[in-house]
Amino acid sequence: MHALTDCSLHVNSGEFVSLLGPSGCGKSTVLRLVAGLDQPTGGTVHSPALQAAESDTAYVFQEPALLPWANVSDNVWLPLRLAGHSRDASQDRITAALRGVGLQDFGAAYPAELSGGMKMRASIARALITRPRVLLMDEPFAALDEITRSRLNHDLLALWAAQGPSVLFVTHSVYESVFLSQRVLVLGQRPGRVVAEIRIDEPYPRSSAFRHSTRYLHACAELSAALEAAYGELA
Repeated sequence: MHALTDCSLHVNSGEFVSLLGPSGCGKSTVLRLVAGLDQPTGGTVHSPALQAAESDTAYVFQEPALLPWANVSDNVWLPLRLAGHSRDASQDRITAALRGVGLQDFGAAYPAELSGGMKMRASIARALITRPRVLLMDEPFAALDEITRSRLNHDLLALWAAQGPSVLFVTHSVYESVFLSQRVLVLGQRPGRVVAEIRIDEPYPRSSAFRHSTRYLHACAELSAALEAAYGELA
């Protein structure tokens, strides 16, 4: 059975786009295709990930997937190490990446010593250390409590503003997608396709006050209705 069919989408340079839809509708498959981890059986995918520069695209999974035997600094160094950069030559970039996610004092700590939120911060630092043009994120905050999730939403937007990658973000949360995104694409039932596009016309930076504004509530209501329609296809 096909995961996707007639699925067409475009992400502009430096744009933040979220994918929302029923479980099993192909959201993660879209990311894997963009990353070059899967090959399409039909159609085409155009992405820096499919070109020569391996550092063009970074992928953050739902689980942090840190190496348990390596400390935080060495986990963050990993992409540079695989690209042939020595530890000494990479130190400034490691330090900057850890500072960017608020882990500057935890470089010597091991994953088992970190909270869930700190592990995800380390995973994001590892993804961004190569300064990718495209950042793919597959429900990275789904397992976190609401307060930690909210804080990481703010931190992610700050990192995005500083580095400017194109972001394709998979989530099951209407509220998270509205807070983060410039556009939210709703996928219908499997085989997935884009059935709705909601634009979030709110300038950045977005403060906590946005979450309580009528603009936010209206966007959440509009997106919820589109999502309910997508789930309705399952009946």
